[in-house]
Amino acid sequence: MRRPDEEDDTDEVWNARADALAKTLGSGHDDVYHAPHPFVLGGDAEVMAFYHHLKGAVYVTAELTAKPGESYADYELMICHRDREDWGPSVISRLAPYTQEAYIDAGESMDIDQATPPTSRIKAFLFDTYETFTLFGHANELRLCIGITKPELEFKLEHGSDKLLALLKKHGVYPFTDLERDSVPLKA
Repeated sequence: MRRPDEEDDTDEVWNARADALAKTLGSGHDDVYHAPHPFVLGGDAEVMAFYHHLKGAVYVTAELTAKPGESYADYELMICHRDREDWGPSVISRLAPYTQEAYIDAGESMDIDQATPPTSRIKAFLFDTYETFTLFGHANELRLCIGITKPELEFKLEHGSDKLLALLKKHGVYPFTDLERDSVPLKA
């Protein structure tokens, strides 16, 4: 059973997070993808959608950061698509509970082949710090989850994430996850 002040605290944190993300992403969120089971009870995270930050759609989890000492992580997961899509918000919502067990750092990668559609060429996520935002006086990050192909993952493992990120930016892929795109030309 909730204490009477607990509901107010939940609303306060949600509103503060939404305001902080809006300052970073340029406008208030346009939509919320609600998880069927609450994150605090072992479910997936809710996700905010921002349709005015980029030419495309930006999706950000809205449950990992909170007041100091109450956060699950010092970042929220983020994914960008060129068009509105359900796959991206769904996958970061389902990935969020993992952050309670392991810290996802910028520069790391993760195999997601089993989570992508059968026609997708994307086989892994590369994580990057897209931006920072302040919540209750503490710095937090937007941890971008950018989809990469198997050859790009192999390049990252051999040459490092900074070199792959530079190539993704050079070829206009970054910060978007395009599920059916080809690999960028890979030269170290």
